[in-house]
Amino acid sequence: MIAKLQCVVLDCADVVELSRFYQSLLGGVVNQPDPRWSLGDGWATLHTDGLVLAFQRVEDHQPPRWPDPARPQQFHLDLGVPDLNRAQEDVLNLGASLLDEGDGKRSWLIFADPAGHPFCLVRD
Repeated sequence: MIAKLQCVVLDCADVVELSRFYQSLLGGVVNQPDPRWSLGDGWATLHTDGLVLAFQRVEDHQPPRWPDPARPQQFHLDLGVPDLNRAQEDVLNLGASLLDEGDGKRSWLIFADPAGHPFCLVRD
């Protein structure tokens, strides 16, 4: 092993909005003191159980447009949920957008967070 994952960093226009969105979705602590990062107007973190997400402000952020290859998804998170229908309702209420509800037979749905990053809710 060469490295250990410290965090996943998401570019966005509003670090507070996106960190709060993921906190509502995953729990955890926004901007928990951590000597690995300096917090500020252009940077926020979310410490969850075993994973840290970081949010970095980018001027003129251009969100992905899934599935447009001209503005690809860049990355996505798969998030396990026990009840897909309930989770869908919850994330939509938090500000997510449904990108692909599939054919009703598969065990996942594709959404975008408020900054346009795709993520999947996957039935556990």
